[in-house]
Amino acid sequence: MRFETQVIHAGQQADPTTGAVMTPIYQTSTYRQDGVGRHRGYEYSRTANPTRAALEACLAALEAGRYGLAYASGMAAIDNVLRLVDAGQHVLAGNDVYGGTFRLFDKVLRRYGLEFTFVDTTDLSQVKAALRPNTRLIWLETPTNPLLNVSDIAAIAEIASRHPARPLVAVDNTFATPYLQQPLALGADVVVHSTTKYLGGHSDVVGGAVLVDRADLHEQLAFLQNAGGAIPGPMDCFLVLRGIKTLPVRMERHAENAQAVVDFLRGRAEVTQVIYPFDSAHPHYETARRQMRNGGGMVSFVLQAGEAAARTVAENTHIFALAESLGGVESLIEVPYAMTHASTADSPLAVDPGLVRLSVGLEHAADLIADLEGAFSALAK
Repeated sequence: MRFETQVIHAGQQADPTTGAVMTPIYQTSTYRQDGVGRHRGYEYSRTANPTRAALEACLAALEAGRYGLAYASGMAAIDNVLRLVDAGQHVLAGNDVYGGTFRLFDKVLRRYGLEFTFVDTTDLSQVKAALRPNTRLIWLETPTNPLLNVSDIAAIAEIASRHPARPLVAVDNTFATPYLQQPLALGADVVVHSTTKYLGGHSDVVGGAVLVDRADLHEQLAFLQNAGGAIPGPMDCFLVLRGIKTLPVRMERHAENAQAVVDFLRGRAEVTQVIYPFDSAHPHYETARRQMRNGGGMVSFVLQAGEAAARTVAENTHIFALAESLGGVESLIEVPYAMTHASTADSPLAVDPGLVRLSVGLEHAADLIADLEGAFSALAK
């Protein structure tokens, strides 16, 4: 099945009891057994639930993998992957990862003996130089949050495969979604999503997912998922399944609107830099065009007057809601330095205080541009 068909049908069969077309919400914690240790595939909903199983199968198919695991949040998914790393082993990560990821790596997991190095993963020479004999994992975001840097997944996977340590390559694919790129097909070992974002798509659910194609990795991660217990409830799984069905249509409109916003911002004297992967001025434009279907719905820009100007613009939009998160049908605006990336403010990963991040939604592009014009007018005053 092609992608647009998979989002509607993969992992989702009509209910065998009633024929219901939509996957039922199995709101149950336990399951009656036919005999001691003889169950019908489900024992306890921390371990497995039919609604969650449908979501996991659907996501695996969309990412061109065989196995999926769903979690209570994107951070829970990331934490589960990092439990594949033992004390004394090394993780190589991008130097502009999401603030929550940096906080988990630097402020929590270091305490348990994991070693971390943060480099520019768009520079393959830095990736090669930072690998160690004890490197267990290469952690990528592409595009990154919020600088929208694009790393060459296939090239880094090739580097990992040739290194004596044979580290795993994990890709946070939240910004791109499987509609725009499929890291497993490019050689990655693990794909992670915050399903809160584009997959859910309606800002009404929090969740995460991990997708793999290797049976051994799935076995390890499933054990950790069950042991840790950070799983989503059946209603959350149902909402993400519902959102996924319109993912291709939404991602096309997100990208169309984002390009219109980019064109507007490039004409503003107050803006010193516009960042969008499919903008020809982007430093990784060729890589983005090669491994992504379109540029997605995220746009960042830097204001010449710095943090005060960023705050003014963010606080004077009306259609763009001043809020954290991203990927919903509605447009959002935020200042990463003071909001989603505050945990990196005193670190080498700190973002420019004048940076503004937009999650461009599905509204009419002319209305979004008019809203930004109004915010820039407030800045002029």
